[in-house]
Amino acid sequence: MSRLAFIGSMRSGVVIVMVLGIVSCVSNKRINYLQNLSGNEPIGLDEFIPYANVDYEYILQPYDIVDIDFASANEELLSAFEYHGASSSRMGGRGGAAMGGAMDVFYFSGYSLDKDGFVRIPRLGNIPLAGLTEEQARIKVQEMINQYFKEEVDVRLRIGGIRFTALGEFTSAGTKVILKNRATIFDALAMSGESNILAKKNELFLIRQYDGGTKIHQINLNDRQLLASPYYFIQNNDILYLQPMQIRQVGSGENLSASLQLGISILTAVLFIYGVTSGIF
Repeated sequence: MSRLAFIGSMRSGVVIVMVLGIVSCVSNKRINYLQNLSGNEPIGLDEFIPYANVDYEYILQPYDIVDIDFASANEELLSAFEYHGASSSRMGGRGGAAMGGAMDVFYFSGYSLDKDGFVRIPRLGNIPLAGLTEEQARIKVQEMINQYFKEEVDVRLRIGGIRFTALGEFTSAGTKVILKNRATIFDALAMSGESNILAKKNELFLIRQYDGGTKIHQINLNDRQLLASPYYFIQNNDILYLQPMQIRQVGSGENLSASLQLGISILTAVLFIYGVTSGIF
């Protein structure tokens, strides 16, 4: 009778291991990026994919950091409108970034908007920039500084890098800075560490700030149509959140091999204890 019970336990154990294997085997359809999903017009290789026509420009907000450069024939007078050491720290920081450093150069050399949306520039004082686009802010600063020069001063103003926050199933979550004028969602994923295999890649939440509020958008990284989506390019202050799959509730294994090893270990331990207590061994 005990041997029959032992055989029954063996069969039950095999069933448990098979169930673990089936549940733990995540389909490639939930893992692979940029697939031609059913129901969508397929996009072939080498096919031209136009960018989405997005009628949107980033609006400067309080606590943003902008990079402002001035160009004039009168360099000596121009230096009065810059903080001492800003240019050197900017060049040093860019060199470190080029060599793979993680330093946020514009935090030290850029101009920060305060809580009321004002930026302080030497000699020019506090200038309200919140609520303006980059081009509108550039024109505003240029108009103010030209009051001090006989010849027109050329002003370059832009966001100090693209800042975004990665949360959830990334290997390197946190706040990141991409020192580019334009970056894709995959640039952000690469900088944050490719998403965990147990992430819901079809349900990436993108939290984006707009003038006066915030919206939550859902992105499917499995879908090739993403390349023509208005959310293909990330914007300053975006938040990316990847949820975990429910399969995490089954066990700690992140793939079939790990889950099988877990199941076999549990089964071996149970059968050994049963064999010792029942006198089979």
